[in-house]
Amino acid sequence: MRTVPSEVLDDPRFTVPSASAAQGVGWLRAHSPRFTDGAAHRRPQTAVAQVLNTLGPLPNAPSPTHSLLRALGLPDRWETEVRTVAAAWQPHSPQSAEADAAADQLVDVCGGRTEVGAATACLLVQAHIPTAELARNPESAPVPFTRRVGPDGDEVLVDLTDAWFGRGPHACPGEHLARALAATSVPAFAALHRPGQPFVLPNAWDVASAVLLAQAGFAAVGTTSLGIAAAHGLPDATRAGREHTLSLARQITTLGLTMLTVDLEDGFTDDPAELADLAAELAGLGVRGINLEDATAGELVDPRHHAAKIAAVKATAPDLFVNARTDTFWLGMERSSTTARLQAYQDAGADGVFVPGPLTDGDIAALVKGQPLNVLASPRHTRTRLAELGVARISTGSLLYRQALSAALDTARDLAQDRPAPDVAIGYGQVADVMSIQPGG
Repeated sequence: MRTVPSEVLDDPRFTVPSASAAQGVGWLRAHSPRFTDGAAHRRPQTAVAQVLNTLGPLPNAPSPTHSLLRALGLPDRWETEVRTVAAAWQPHSPQSAEADAAADQLVDVCGGRTEVGAATACLLVQAHIPTAELARNPESAPVPFTRRVGPDGDEVLVDLTDAWFGRGPHACPGEHLARALAATSVPAFAALHRPGQPFVLPNAWDVASAVLLAQAGFAAVGTTSLGIAAAHGLPDATRAGREHTLSLARQITTLGLTMLTVDLEDGFTDDPAELADLAAELAGLGVRGINLEDATAGELVDPRHHAAKIAAVKATAPDLFVNARTDTFWLGMERSSTTARLQAYQDAGADGVFVPGPLTDGDIAALVKGQPLNVLASPRHTRTRLAELGVARISTGSLLYRQALSAALDTARDLAQDRPAPDVAIGYGQVADVMSIQPGG
């Protein structure tokens, strides 16, 4: 079987493999937009869109399928039937009476043999494998190939490397749902941290920046304490931005578009128990991680006290990814204590460590061991070089916010100096659309 590029998905001569039957998996396929073309495709496609539009918020769950079941108001136990049908979903997959029986049961619980019932069951089945793959590896195509029947009647494999969610008439209508579902899976955020394969974590300062970054395909988004504080006329790293940080976390998690990790400065408190309560609240909202720094108001704290904060958080919210930051390089203080501090934080339960500041190759090489290392994006290193050094995560920190301010100043100066306004990539309508997004994606 030959492989063809994704462009053929726009060619009506390449059709989906047909499938139909009176019952079981075959019946469900015949009522799925995945296995229909032309006029027969429009009705199930409309029904799937109807189900997508009525979905409520996506709860955190052990797997994306459990999250979708709960959002649909169905018990977790139906994950077994979903998994059984998904294994037989493609016509070339092994078929069985067990899968047919599971399909019939799933259709019944989803509303019976109606368009909406079939659409709901199809949504569960078709989301099962791709969202699980997306949760395991958010930076790779969840389904690398799909099949089509060419004009000559032969089946071909269509390469989806550059079209993860398809294109043309059969483009997946639930891309944002798939990404949001993957983000509800507990292990998904931790899985991004692969030493030697660093992911870029862009940091947002408001809802619009967070949504645009999520829509751009970033698997996770962080917040920036400087950006949030400055946007509200407050100083950074003084605990003044606590309520604005929590408010933004609530807004972003309610939309359910991406995995979120929150910059908590030093935790906004000296009390480990109070910080643990805050961490539990954030975990309950669906926040996947937090950043905790070992400096308060520009002064390093006792590493034992910072370790106690980390231990309290992990005891109360064990699934929350704690990125333990030391400011020895950032503040230019006690750099010789960096390794010992990081070890103390790892021993307390930190999932990753973060050393912002002017790091050389030698500094990074000495710090990369044990837990995943996070560094700030800087002119010193490309992503490729940081990968060679073994880094696991590259944060933008306040860079994007400062870049936005820089662009604003440049534009204002250009206008004052009689130069034309720039033709910006993000238009008014796009920002207006961002702000009209409803909770749940």
